[in-house]
Amino acid sequence: MIKLSYLPSLLIGMRFTIAPLLVFDALDHKTSYWFIIGYIIAVLSDIFDGIIARRLKVSTTQLRQADSWADICLYLGVAISTWLVYPQIIIDFRLPLLSAITIQLILFAVSLIKFQKFPSFHTYTAKAWGLALLAATVGLFGFGYANTLWVAIALCWLNSLEEIAMTLLLPTWQCDVLSIFHALELRKTLRLEATSQDGV
Repeated sequence: MIKLSYLPSLLIGMRFTIAPLLVFDALDHKTSYWFIIGYIIAVLSDIFDGIIARRLKVSTTQLRQADSWADICLYLGVAISTWLVYPQIIIDFRLPLLSAITIQLILFAVSLIKFQKFPSFHTYTAKAWGLALLAATVGLFGFGYANTLWVAIALCWLNSLEEIAMTLLLPTWQCDVLSIFHALELRKTLRLEATSQDGV
């Protein structure tokens, strides 16, 4: 019997597995209904792995970083699948999509330069962005509707700008910081702790 403490890791592993399967389904330039089902399962795993990990008190830094990498793999799989099935959508949205990729790369660069680690904040804006991507992906692959992409791109920018600001604010790398307001409070706490240690 699988230990409950392994469940978050299994959910993260499920996302790593689903990502290439989505691409495999799109290789013939069309997708089956399994594409939508697989993607929804992956998104649900993303929602529940963190909740379960916190409830079971197994939410480690390594687990949260793996969660972030699983998200990157999943969205990369969706992006490749979109190019295979709906290349014209990529062409039509090329400038806003390139702007979203650019601001994400800037976030990664800022975090790598400052902390030598990729960001893993899991903010509220990241959750909103994930839900917007869900709506955009289901809309596109389920109904051929692409305009929801505008919402996802806007939320990508909002999330990236917030996390860039959080990265610049915080003195040390942190995970699971829900917003810039939480980051400001954490910054105060960390500074107080550092001051008290210096005074000892």
